[in-house]
Amino acid sequence: MNRSLKKSLIAAASALAAVTATGGAFAFCGFYVAKADTKLFNKASKVAIMRDGERTVITMSNDYQGELKEFAMVVPVPVVLEEGQIHVTENAIIDHLDAYTSPRLVEYFDEDPCAVYANDEIMVTASKAPAAAAERRRGDDALGVTVEAEYTVGEYDIQILSAKESGGLAIWLKQNGYKLPKGAEATLGSYVKQGTKFFVAKVNLDEQTKTGLRYLRPLQIAFESPRFMLPIRLGTVNADGKQELFVFALTRNGRVETTNYRTVKLPTGMTVPTYVKDEFGDFYKAMFAEQVQRESENAVFLEYAWDMNWCDPCAADPLSDDELQELGVYWLDGGGDRPEPMTRRRPSPGGAKDVFVTRLHVSYDAAHFPEDLMFKTTGDRENFQGRYVMRHPYKGDAKCEAADRYRADLPKRFENEAQTLANLTGWDIEDIRTKMDDNGQSFTPPKKEKWWEKLWSKSDKKG
Repeated sequence: MNRSLKKSLIAAASALAAVTATGGAFAFCGFYVAKADTKLFNKASKVAIMRDGERTVITMSNDYQGELKEFAMVVPVPVVLEEGQIHVTENAIIDHLDAYTSPRLVEYFDEDPCAVYANDEIMVTASKAPAAAAERRRGDDALGVTVEAEYTVGEYDIQILSAKESGGLAIWLKQNGYKLPKGAEATLGSYVKQGTKFFVAKVNLDEQTKTGLRYLRPLQIAFESPRFMLPIRLGTVNADGKQELFVFALTRNGRVETTNYRTVKLPTGMTVPTYVKDEFGDFYKAMFAEQVQRESENAVFLEYAWDMNWCDPCAADPLSDDELQELGVYWLDGGGDRPEPMTRRRPSPGGAKDVFVTRLHVSYDAAHFPEDLMFKTTGDRENFQGRYVMRHPYKGDAKCEAADRYRADLPKRFENEAQTLANLTGWDIEDIRTKMDDNGQSFTPPKKEKWWEKLWSKSDKKG
């Protein structure tokens, strides 16, 4: 790294918080259904997927905001799940994975330009009653709906359904107290034709009370399937506009990408004005929205791809073996280890976790994403991160020719930063320049000293 620069890291988890803290009810690959006429919206979600061969563990994080008694969820699944294939975990693990992979802002401080240094480049590594029951079962059969299994797992009551046709499934859901959003039946029909099962989860209020928690914990399902995919179409049925989906994929082999939509790398490595430090959440949202528009609103964006054993720079510690195992990474030996303090880390011989994490971000709706997300695991282990740079100019009283050149070049550097920020976000260039000037990044060149003014000192002139 350049000797002339001092660096520190600003973690960018607040950027995601700024995106997701929009209010309303959030969903992931299924849709929410209510037992009343309450209008529920899907806005954003976080899903972790462990994939190894055909083995799959999906962790679905809920940011549901509403009455718990109104919560219910329907997710297409490829097989009938046994009780042991369903689990409840803690939000902290998904939060940790989110923080570790978040786009980040790094700040550098220019040193004395009179000091000797090799160059002035910033190297960027881009490198989740018996009789009544019998009567109910007869009614289910008439509708072509079979309750394949029922469990209580944690604070959730789970049913696994199969159906012969979507109309019967829709009627069954309505008869069991769920109000389906408009358009749900047609979408359900496409899954029924594929022989898909349906994972239905509701909150068991008694079990929820026992947890002492005021929020819902992430649900996990484990299964084997030749199809590496995430169903998102049901999630658009009751969506109020676009939804934000963050997918964290954990594999042995390398980066994960979508096969039926383009996977595009997020712009990275750009130097931005220093005032962005206080507006990084707004910057991230605006930058991402601008890239979505440029890619015709139908691309999936790669925000992070890295070996889990290290980070550079670290927005959070890498996940421990215990945390990774909780997310489905079953091939790790040992466990119970605690991550080292946050620092730059490279894999040590024999110490690699053999876990590669990919963070994908997609802003989707039914018009631009008519198909579920289909994935593949690549052998590409090249590191990549959404990373943005601030450079604070030197404020000291340096006196040398190099310092003169340095100060004379600053307005041009600031203009380049302004143009970069405008290009990334679509923000007005004049507003950017004004904020930069107010923040001490002046576009006025310093007064150029005339050549003869250097010949004699001021005391000589007075004499």
